[in-house]
Amino acid sequence: MFLRPQTHTISSLTDCLLKFVLFSSNLLFTALGLATLGLGLWGLFNKESFTQEKLDSIGTDPMLLFVFLGLVLSLLCLTGCVGAVRENCCLLRTFSVVLLFLVAAQVLAAIVAYSLQGQITNLLRTGMLNAMVRYQDDLDLRFITDEIQTGLQCCGADNYRDWQINSYFNCSAPGIQACSVPPSCCVDPLENGTVWNSQCGVGAQLLDEFSAQSVIFLGGCLGSISRWIEQHSGLIGTVAIVLLGLNLLSTVWSNQELLFNYI
Repeated sequence: MFLRPQTHTISSLTDCLLKFVLFSSNLLFTALGLATLGLGLWGLFNKESFTQEKLDSIGTDPMLLFVFLGLVLSLLCLTGCVGAVRENCCLLRTFSVVLLFLVAAQVLAAIVAYSLQGQITNLLRTGMLNAMVRYQDDLDLRFITDEIQTGLQCCGADNYRDWQINSYFNCSAPGIQACSVPPSCCVDPLENGTVWNSQCGVGAQLLDEFSAQSVIFLGGCLGSISRWIEQHSGLIGTVAIVLLGLNLLSTVWSNQELLFNYI
């Protein structure tokens, strides 16, 4: 009889702790999801993607990915927040089921990615070549391509001559950019370390590899991506395990909250 008040106190403290953990973690991820959603919508409106002329190609806009991820993340985490505060079993059950599904999807994606490495490489090659074709026409794809080439110090998918696929950089093109590569391929794209030299890659495809290596990066980005993944495999694995662990803990916490509500 003397132990009942103490047991009740411990149960109440555990209940409050579970609520706090669920609410605070989901509130943080809700804010992250809303920020991602806002970024995607800002990108779409800034590029006037909803105009009649651009509606046909909006399905391939990279900003749609930000909108989708932000919407799913914010709705899911908001469900967890409200469910924890209101002690709503229906919301907590929905949150727990969806989170469990996401955990299973992450594990399945890791298995598929490991077993289909060759196909994934081909998909990356196809995606990068498509981005190179639309380099001048899509500001998002240009930004992503430039960031990859500058960050990984590479040029093209397999090598710098892949830029022949672009109608502006093709050697048969009439303009000054014929037989050229983007400035993000250049070893030193900055003049005097301050000014971006947009003409540093002009005529680079006409050079042999020995002459070109002092002007542009010769290696393709697919090889650089593979090397980067190998070099940072430990960090990638750690991040994946942490994310998986957070999802599992959130699932356990939500189920514990459900259990306390039933009790």
